[in-house]
Amino acid sequence: MIEIITTNDPVKLSFIEAVLKDAGIRVVVLDEETAGLFGGALPRVKRRVLVPDEMADRARHLLADALGGADHT
Repeated sequence: MIEIITTNDPVKLSFIEAVLKDAGIRVVVLDEETAGLFGGALPRVKRRVLVPDEMADRARHLLADALGGADHT
């Protein structure tokens, strides 16, 4: 598994997960509980999105298209 993006925006995270899952890419989100536990008190705690190594390039391209060149952090 390889990290492809980090975010502390729960709406963006949900969108990212939906895009990747719709494309058949397995998604693992790390630090979700830690970030949620502190409820924004620790803005540096970002959720990390991981995908299988062999799907990383495809996932990055899908997200670049879906997010329209937006800041990917």
